[in-house]
Amino acid sequence: MFRTNKAHPWHGVPIGENAPGEVTVFIEIVPRDTVKYEVDKETGYLKIDRPQQYSNVVPANYGFIPQTYCAGGVADLARRGSASTITGGDGDPLDILVLSEHHIPRGDIILKAMPIGGFCLIDDNEADDKIIAVLKGDKVFEQYQEISQLPKGILERFEHYFLTYKSLPDAPNICEIAYSYSREQSYGVIKAAIKDYDELLGRLK
Repeated sequence: MFRTNKAHPWHGVPIGENAPGEVTVFIEIVPRDTVKYEVDKETGYLKIDRPQQYSNVVPANYGFIPQTYCAGGVADLARRGSASTITGGDGDPLDILVLSEHHIPRGDIILKAMPIGGFCLIDDNEADDKIIAVLKGDKVFEQYQEISQLPKGILERFEHYFLTYKSLPDAPNICEIAYSYSREQSYGVIKAAIKDYDELLGRLK
């Protein structure tokens, strides 16, 4: 079977039958982008969210896992590992960064990735987890099966980006990384985001 219309990348693209160990990813922005794109929730097309702030450049291919949602379940996991006040999930699909040696020229691309861990990011008191993954079949990055195996410089680049990507001069920083977590824990976050998505659909029906 084939479609005669474009699938909405959040709702119409399957997460993959091998999730959470292998997930479909919709890439929104790549490291060379000077503006931050994100999917418009109503139409499914990429829209400009904002220019990248100052010298910030996204450190890996960045997008989301279809058919996930960050709400109560994801927030509950964040509260277990953080002393910060967390009011809920950020109300978006679960974010993911995908490492690859290959140049992916632009966003609006679907790929398969293998999660290896993640960061519990708290953004203005909301859980905004970032899953870290490697491109399936990538001969350089497929050797990494745990986030702890990544070179220190890559992890520092991730941390710096998320701690500063919304920072403005003379304004308080609203983002903090509460903790990082392993591949197995990332599976738990993905499963919670899938459940949050299913509950969202149930409320909308």
